[in-house]
Amino acid sequence: MKSKDHLALHGGKPVRDSYLPYGKQWLDEEDVKAVTNVLTSDYITTGPVISEFEDAIASFVGAKYAVAFSSGTAALHAACFAARIKESDEVITTPITFAATSNSILYNNGTPVFADIHPQTYNISPKAIKPLINKKTKAIITVDFTGQPAEYDEIMSQAKKHGLIVIDDAAHALGATYKDQLIGSIADMTMFSFHPVKHITTGEGGMITTNNKEYYEKLLSFRNHGITRNPMKLQRRNEPWYYEMQDFGFNYRMTDIQAALGLSQMQKIDTILAKRREYAKKYNHAFEKMDEIITPFQQTYSNSSWHLYIIRLNSSKLKSGRTEIFKALQKENIGVNVHYIPVYLHPFYQKLGYQKGVCPHAEQTYQKIITLPLFPKMSEQDLDDVITGVKKVISYYSIY
Repeated sequence: MKSKDHLALHGGKPVRDSYLPYGKQWLDEEDVKAVTNVLTSDYITTGPVISEFEDAIASFVGAKYAVAFSSGTAALHAACFAARIKESDEVITTPITFAATSNSILYNNGTPVFADIHPQTYNISPKAIKPLINKKTKAIITVDFTGQPAEYDEIMSQAKKHGLIVIDDAAHALGATYKDQLIGSIADMTMFSFHPVKHITTGEGGMITTNNKEYYEKLLSFRNHGITRNPMKLQRRNEPWYYEMQDFGFNYRMTDIQAALGLSQMQKIDTILAKRREYAKKYNHAFEKMDEIITPFQQTYSNSSWHLYIIRLNSSKLKSGRTEIFKALQKENIGVNVHYIPVYLHPFYQKLGYQKGVCPHAEQTYQKIITLPLFPKMSEQDLDDVITGVKKVISYYSIY
């Protein structure tokens, strides 16, 4: 018989004595040394390490160009600018993402159009994209949610047919592959985020990779107030000190301090990816036979980079909803989270005229998902604690 003392929520002993966050950076002495070296050098803002970091990312993903930015959001803003998104343009994207994805469209005065998700992968559905394309459509912004790539064959085919630009928000997907091709070399432009919970970190930071030289040059200009010193682009060339602001831009530059950290972090990217995949595999093995939860579905032709591990509650097998289970896991000192509230349900977007019901699969999925801790600095004991905690809570709330 299950008593109320069974759960920490009701006064029992929690699985863990200390709180385990859902994500956390992994820094070591080499990272500290790399940053210290920059701090004692001649450059701490815009210096040579930025180019080294850009080259490292471009080489890793197999892209011709990479441009670093002060944040992932800044990078997305720049990508939309390079795509010439403007007022009256529509951009199709997914509602299951952080607000920055669609906000970047608004920054350029475009209109976000939300396409529903695939009910298994939680990525934007190519079938949902197709009927939304019209004469106003300028681009598609995909999101490789949790680290699993979107369905790029069909998406790129639709984009090519209608002359659309594809921007990949790959904030979750550094190191992920789609049909053996690394994310970062498939879409017209791809954004990577270096927030502390991502695969590698620069504190804050982002990067756009592309194989298109025109986009590359626009990205470089945009992050630096639209200013150029390139003699081949200047309208006047008389004075050696001369520079020109030729477009509208922002101060979105990354610092050498950030780049040094990112460059150091890239030295352990293979280890980071291996650990994330190993931990996800152990979660799958632990939970796959539990009727009360649904483990993440993975396309056989993709290899996720596993930024997030998300379980979906099977409400027909549980006597309580997501809120009670979420609170119970927190009481066990397991730092669960939810990714994400569908963007158009936020008050700001409601004020813009977006209404509930636009993407039913996204809304239904949001009501049932919980993100579990997953990061490479987790210990085996941390992993075991999460598994024990989930089984304990789910068992308590099971209808059986």
